[in-house]
Amino acid sequence: MIGAVRRQKIAEIVREKKSASVTELAQIFSVTDETIRRDLKVLESKGTLRRSYGGAYVQTGVDNLVDVNIRTTAYRHSKKIIAARCLRFISNGDTIFLDNSTTCFYIAKLLQDMRITVLTNNLMILNMLAKCSNIKLIGIGGNYSLTEKAFYGPIAKLTIARYYVDTSFLSCRSLSLNSGITDSTDRWNDVRRIVLEHSQHTYFVADHSKFDNTSFVHLCDFTEATGIITDEPLSKGWHEGLDRADCLLIDTDEV
Repeated sequence: MIGAVRRQKIAEIVREKKSASVTELAQIFSVTDETIRRDLKVLESKGTLRRSYGGAYVQTGVDNLVDVNIRTTAYRHSKKIIAARCLRFISNGDTIFLDNSTTCFYIAKLLQDMRITVLTNNLMILNMLAKCSNIKLIGIGGNYSLTEKAFYGPIAKLTIARYYVDTSFLSCRSLSLNSGITDSTDRWNDVRRIVLEHSQHTYFVADHSKFDNTSFVHLCDFTEATGIITDEPLSKGWHEGLDRADCLLIDTDEV
């Protein structure tokens, strides 16, 4: 199969599935991983998809939900920057909630030496912090999503509703000054809504690619959030809009 035809079919697969790994695509087309990586680089240069360390994904579509294995490596540097900026809002003795996002996974990596209580429905975070005797860890169970490696559903909502936290760190799919904070599905919004109502402070973590977009389900307005933490400086319009909503914007390392 010639390269142009293969790349067209790769684009069709990724658009349909929302994401795909290099290994998976290499098996489908009986080529090497390196060939697929070159194809993905070409497709990314055309704006067809975005590459991550282990594959590719598309961001188009209001209901797009990307596999957690792809998201963990996508914008990895950005997520590390955001995680570091979140630390200024966490102190020893705090009780915090971390959601099912990969950005929250990077936040958790920085908490392993702190004396805090962590509630989470994120299995990757539970597995990582389980060995930390200094952390009181409360796992939120329920229906398990293999795609997200996290728990949701009626049991998760009932469990979360029993607790109140000092600070929660939540993710979302998109942020828009017109539409507010939106996500791809009610599955995770239902959980986040309860956490939002049971938190003294709530910070939404989002890399720069999520701004000026709108996804399928409305989660909340900016007036309901304490702040937005991102990796790159935003426009004057964003600063003014969030200031009107009394929502803190953290887009630099300046305190």
